[in-house]
Amino acid sequence: MPHSQTSAPRDGALRGRLARGASPWLLPTVATAAISLARSRRSGAAKAVAVPATALAAGMLWFFRDPEREITQGRVISPADGVVQSIMPWKDGRTRVAIFMSPLNVHVNRAPLAGSVTSVEHVPGGFVPAFNKESENNERVVWHFDTELGDIEMVQIAGAVARRIVPYIPQGTKVEQGERIGLIRFGSRVDLYLPEGVEVDVEVGQKTVAGVTRIDRA
Repeated sequence: MPHSQTSAPRDGALRGRLARGASPWLLPTVATAAISLARSRRSGAAKAVAVPATALAAGMLWFFRDPEREITQGRVISPADGVVQSIMPWKDGRTRVAIFMSPLNVHVNRAPLAGSVTSVEHVPGGFVPAFNKESENNERVVWHFDTELGDIEMVQIAGAVARRIVPYIPQGTKVEQGERIGLIRFGSRVDLYLPEGVEVDVEVGQKTVAGVTRIDRA
């Protein structure tokens, strides 16, 4: 029985920075809130706009938070905040761990191991909800890392709300374990493929924290 302990993020949930790639959504929202607040004393219409605009701006600031993390020591760590949706053996001997990211999770993804990025491929597709089996045909970005365990594949999958995946680093980049590598706006799903012989130490329904939760068994 998997027995990994997922500690709470050791970052202070409200500390840290905003995610790279948030600007196209965040800046117009914050600007609208600021302008409507400035005009609200003189205009009833502006006051009516100010309340929902400010609430939306606050929500955007929360959605695009990017807290610092104390990275866990381990061979393979979680690339995403979320919940383990499925654990499936693959025909080639690998094991796929699928992590569902809700809109309330941190949307920044991190490198599961240290190594070199050998491939970053954008694959066009649909936008069905990430918990749907057909989401495997959604828009996605497929990553390959050359690591001490060999080739590691990770897939960022867009969902019904998240319609833009933002890779932070290009092919050929060397990454440290837990380093930020990309963003899925408003959450979705991240699939991690473990090589044959690597045992999984999480279970379906378990919460994960990017950079903190260990995925493989020691």
